Amino acid sequence: MKKELTDFERGIIEERKTEAPFTGEYVNNHRDGTYYCRKCGAPLYRSADKFDSACGWPSFDDEIEGAVARKPDADGVRVEIVCTACGAHLGHVFNGEGYTLKNIRHCVNSASIDFEREKSGEGVPESGVLANAIFAGGCFWGVEHLMRKVKGVVSVTSGYTGGQLRNPSYQQVKSGQTGHVEAVWIVYDPSEVEYRTLLRHFFEIHDFTQTDGQGPDIGSQYLSKVFWAGEEQRVVAEQTIAELEAMGYKVATELRPAVRFWRAEEYHQKYFIKKGQDETECHFHKPINW
Repeated sequence: MKKELTDFERGIIEERKTEAPFTGEYVNNHRDGTYYCRKCGAPLYRSADKFDSACGWPSFDDEIEGAVARKPDADGVRVEIVCTACGAHLGHVFNGEGYTLKNIRHCVNSASIDFEREKSGEGVPESGVLANAIFAGGCFWGVEHLMRKVKGVVSVTSGYTGGQLRNPSYQQVKSGQTGHVEAVWIVYDPSEVEYRTLLRHFFEIHDFTQTDGQGPDIGSQYLSKVFWAGEEQRVVAEQTIAELEAMGYKVATELRPAVRFWRAEEYHQKYFIKKGQDETECHFHKPINW
């Protein structure tokens, strides 16, 4: 599987750069198979050890024995992981985060790996590719609940993003001092729904003209923001806001590149579903004549 590297891949693998979160090819890959080093073709990870961490990069809680080496990162804090066979930079490894029973996360750049599907693999079609969207529109309970209703949405996760504090708690974000906003991470099937459609629905379920929060929830943690993953999403977001402004709306929504997303505590997930409510108390769908 060894092949010639592109300039982008060389930057990740040889210069130890990091791809932007939620932009990699394998973030949402759930097919059965094996992941190989993109530089030398050595097998590194099995699909059975891959899990969704909501961090924006492919995550694994184990490696093929002897395939991945560890060494101190140049920043003096993290632990870098490289291909044992050729030394290609893969990413970093973290312990003690509690995502899985193994309590370890290999955070890997998609550009550092290739994937080969098992011939007997079933589930996601061979051509199936899922995509990501991250929106912040006030209390994540309501945004999550209403975004789930869009056909083509596979999953919605409530969490925190945009700030510098690692693994923040609800109480910390609620203080308004972390720089994070309450947000949702949406995984969707682009063959069923376009990013533009998701974005329009997002604008229809919250007050994107409010500058100090959302409804009665006041504070920087409740601001309206769109975190774009890749140039295509940025362009679509700018076009959508331009459409709203042409209609006379004063849009307060900020556009930001996607950064690390931190999953919120479990009691925040599927909040209204757990309560047995079909309607929310904080968000309502108000159609716009696009």
